[in-house]
Amino acid sequence: MSAALLQLKAVHKSFGAVRALNGVSFDLRAGEVHALLGENGAGKSTLIKIITGAHQPDRGSIEIDGHPVERLTPAAAYARGIAAIYQQPALLPDLSVAENIALGVEPGSWRRRIRWAASRQRAGELLARIGADIDPDAEVRRLSMPEQQLVEIAKALGAGARLLIMDEPTASLTAKETVLLLGLVNALRAEGTGIIYISHRLEEIFHVAQRVTVLRDGESIGTHPITEVNEASLIKWMVGREISTIYPPAEAPAGAAVLSLRGVGCSSSGVRDVTFEAREGEVVGLAGLIGAGRTELARVLFGLTPADQGEIRLHGQPVTIGSPREAIALGIGYVPEDRRRHGIIPELSIAENITLGSLPRFFPQGWLRRSAERTVGADYLSELGIKAPNPETRAGNLSGGNQQKVALARWLATQPKVLILDEPTQGVDVAAKAEIHKLIRRLAARGLAVIMISSELPEISGMSDRILVMRHGTIAAEFDGKSTDPRRVMSAALGQNSAHPGASEC
Repeated sequence: MSAALLQLKAVHKSFGAVRALNGVSFDLRAGEVHALLGENGAGKSTLIKIITGAHQPDRGSIEIDGHPVERLTPAAAYARGIAAIYQQPALLPDLSVAENIALGVEPGSWRRRIRWAASRQRAGELLARIGADIDPDAEVRRLSMPEQQLVEIAKALGAGARLLIMDEPTASLTAKETVLLLGLVNALRAEGTGIIYISHRLEEIFHVAQRVTVLRDGESIGTHPITEVNEASLIKWMVGREISTIYPPAEAPAGAAVLSLRGVGCSSSGVRDVTFEAREGEVVGLAGLIGAGRTELARVLFGLTPADQGEIRLHGQPVTIGSPREAIALGIGYVPEDRRRHGIIPELSIAENITLGSLPRFFPQGWLRRSAERTVGADYLSELGIKAPNPETRAGNLSGGNQQKVALARWLATQPKVLILDEPTQGVDVAAKAEIHKLIRRLAARGLAVIMISSELPEISGMSDRILVMRHGTIAAEFDGKSTDPRRVMSAALGQNSAHPGASEC
């Protein structure tokens, strides 16, 4: 058995009256991937912040390499080879990829001369190591979320981490990129790196982890070898109950076409010759690799990058969508992929976030009706099951799943006919994921046409009535949702077109 890199014993941590950790013990060995699971709010983030020195435990002990550590600070954790990769990249958007990586890799000194050529070369080597095709000179703000995540991973690896914490590292990656990352995790483990791996995608845990620890309500439910558990047992330990189904069935057949596209394209975003329909009560899944055109098509439909080719119809009538304002007026809502940057405003309350998309209703004659705003906020708190004390709670204080519900509520308040959801369950726990899936089905049952973008093939197959696979900016194939093997979807996304019963190649 390898030596323990890290050992926490009976750690307690409270924030006022809120008990975040209650006597949690945890250890990590060299050359091991130890999965840490639990619902949002179970205590995972607090435990990670203690390991990285961001929080100090109220009681309990920490040992690194068998030596007690009295006070672990972020600088001391970094010096001991502890690095963390978080779900939301902590990069400087105005700097280049190479500059961001250099900040975490190269020793700092105001007297030291910066070797730009060496920094770019080092960044290129680290990116190549993880299979990322990213220009080291690219400005970070111009990168997609998956690309930013890969830069974070390269940055941590360049710092020579011996103990690596990966918090939802594949949340915004495609299946192909996920395979590359999991291979990298196994390679790092073989080199002796200890990895704490946090993911709500349980299938990943069985690919990389040797042990798994489950937290619930700030307490450790248990630590087990991965060979002694299965998905059902992990879900039950995490949520304290059985979840009957993660992918609920459609409640009624699809109705008339709500949205119709014929040869739609946008030269500035690379979308070209897109033709499909979305019907009342239907969930249409958009699959494909990052850069295939899924999000770009969503932005066209919401007027962020207006179409310059083809025809768009709503309920049979031709429409022009030149801006988000026009899209909203036509009854189109869009929940974007990055909820922290574009889905919610963390500093505003739940009620304020919900009413942002329909402000004219709350500003009659130029006066804000605060009471009406609070009432709408309270209604959606109840309808969507948003876990918060009241509608005045800051949205930034909510868990990821509840933030996603707030983002959904904003567009539901506009009473849309078409709802576009870009990665609606990205980074949320298994219980919140099941709740969001049920909510999507309820919305479809009301007659909405739902277009759902997801990088999770099981989610696309489980939730979609029809699956449209995008490749090179256009639709490459169409499948029936419920009866399609996810591997066929991936084959179409990769361009491995072969004839399949029940699939139409476009």
